[in-house]
Amino acid sequence: MSTVVREYDAKIDSKKRLTLRGAKYDYYHVSVLQDQRIILEPRILTVPEEISENTLKMMDSAVKNMKNGKVSQTPDLSEFKE
Repeated sequence: MSTVVREYDAKIDSKKRLTLRGAKYDYYHVSVLQDQRIILEPRILTVPEEISENTLKMMDSAVKNMKNGKVSQTPDLSEFKE
Protein backbone atom coordinates (compact mmCIF):
# COMPACT_ATOMS: atom_id res chain seq x y z
CA MET A 1 0.00 0.00 0.00
CA SER A 2 1.29 3.48 -0.85
CA THR A 3 2.05 6.06 1.80
CA VAL A 4 0.19 9.38 1.75
CA VAL A 5 2.73 12.11 0.94
CA ARG A 6 0.38 15.09 0.88
CA GLU A 7 -3.25 15.54 1.77
CA TYR A 8 -5.60 18.52 1.51
CA ASP A 9 -9.24 19.37 0.85
CA ALA A 10 -10.17 21.03 -2.42
CA LYS A 11 -13.34 22.60 -3.80
CA ILE A 12 -14.69 22.40 -7.35
CA ASP A 13 -15.04 25.90 -8.88
CA SER A 14 -18.03 27.22 -10.84
CA LYS A 15 -16.69 25.67 -14.06
CA LYS A 16 -16.35 22.23 -12.41
CA ARG A 17 -12.54 22.51 -12.20
CA LEU A 18 -10.26 21.36 -9.43
CA THR A 19 -6.88 22.95 -8.76
CA LEU A 20 -3.98 20.69 -7.87
CA ARG A 21 -1.57 22.51 -5.58
CA GLY A 22 2.08 22.14 -6.49
CA ALA A 23 1.31 19.92 -9.49
CA LYS A 24 4.51 18.64 -11.08
CA TYR A 25 2.90 17.60 -14.38
CA ASP A 26 0.71 19.33 -16.97
CA TYR A 27 -1.28 16.22 -17.95
CA TYR A 28 -2.93 13.51 -15.88
CA HIS A 29 -4.85 10.34 -16.70
CA VAL A 30 -8.05 10.28 -14.64
CA SER A 31 -9.68 7.05 -13.43
CA VAL A 32 -13.01 7.18 -11.59
CA LEU A 33 -13.68 4.05 -9.56
CA GLN A 34 -17.10 2.59 -8.69
CA ASP A 35 -16.77 3.78 -5.08
CA GLN A 36 -16.34 7.38 -6.41
CA ARG A 37 -12.60 7.54 -5.71
CA ILE A 38 -10.61 9.37 -8.35
CA ILE A 39 -7.08 8.36 -9.29
CA LEU A 40 -4.81 10.78 -11.13
CA GLU A 41 -1.76 9.34 -12.86
CA PRO A 42 0.79 11.79 -14.29
CA ARG A 43 1.36 11.67 -18.04
CA ILE A 44 4.27 13.12 -19.96
CA LEU A 45 3.35 13.87 -23.57
CA THR A 46 6.29 13.86 -25.95
CA VAL A 47 6.67 15.12 -29.48
CA PRO A 48 8.69 12.96 -31.85
CA GLU A 49 11.97 14.72 -32.55
CA GLU A 50 12.39 13.26 -36.02
CA ILE A 51 10.71 11.21 -38.71
CA SER A 52 11.34 7.48 -38.26
CA GLU A 53 13.81 5.63 -40.49
CA ASN A 54 10.99 3.47 -41.90
CA THR A 55 8.88 6.50 -42.84
CA LEU A 56 11.84 8.13 -44.60
CA LYS A 57 12.42 4.93 -46.61
CA MET A 58 8.74 4.83 -47.63
CA MET A 59 8.84 8.50 -48.70
CA ASP A 60 12.02 7.92 -50.74
CA SER A 61 10.41 4.92 -52.43
CA ALA A 62 7.25 6.92 -53.27
CA VAL A 63 9.27 9.77 -54.81
CA LYS A 64 11.39 7.30 -56.80
CA ASN A 65 8.23 5.59 -58.13
CA MET A 66 6.72 8.93 -59.08
CA LYS A 67 9.86 10.01 -60.96
CA ASN A 68 9.86 6.66 -62.84
CA GLY A 69 6.20 7.14 -63.81
CA LYS A 70 4.98 4.31 -61.62
CA VAL A 71 1.87 6.05 -60.28
CA SER A 72 -1.83 5.30 -60.05
CA GLN A 73 -4.40 7.03 -62.24
CA THR A 74 -5.74 10.36 -61.10
CA PRO A 75 -9.05 9.79 -59.28
CA ASP A 76 -12.21 11.12 -60.94
CA LEU A 77 -13.53 13.81 -58.60
CA SER A 78 -16.09 15.24 -61.03
CA GLU A 79 -19.01 13.92 -58.99
CA PHE A 80 -17.95 16.23 -56.12
CA LYS A 81 -18.09 19.43 -58.22
CA GLU A 82 -21.10 21.63 -57.84
